[in-house]
Amino acid sequence: MQEQSISEPAVEFLQKLFDMTGIQLKVKVRPGIAGEVLDMDGADAELLQAQTGEVLEALQHLVNQIFARGPGTARIVCDVHGFRATREAELQAMANLAATKVRSTGIAFTFEPMSANERRIIHLTLADKDDLYTESIGEGSDRKLKVGPKKPAR
Repeated sequence: MQEQSISEPAVEFLQKLFDMTGIQLKVKVRPGIAGEVLDMDGADAELLQAQTGEVLEALQHLVNQIFARGPGTARIVCDVHGFRATREAELQAMANLAATKVRSTGIAFTFEPMSANERRIIHLTLADKDDLYTESIGEGSDRKLKVGPKKPAR
């Protein structure tokens, strides 16, 4: 007996949600790096990309809360028009610009509030920089990421 992918009921759920609300999007499953990705496309795709993808993040969170709850269950990733890859490249570029600024001024740089996933991308981008540190500061939706120069060891 073949096990049903958690993506299948998630696709059905999202498609019904879009159909019931009149949002013109179709959901398809495509392979991704860490498993399957729910890829959304249609006339209303821009809605999911607005505000640095907050609606896309919210949909992904909702789908994961409903369908990816068991032990060993893979996290479901939602995407639209390659938004995730584009945003990741933007965040990596921002991280590298911040690193250059911190190195040239010696003053820490703090990003505007961002999601945990976006902070994670910046942390990982700068993780191998021996002369810099990164830390998340603040609480809840006001959580920011700070990049600063490491103090030389004495």
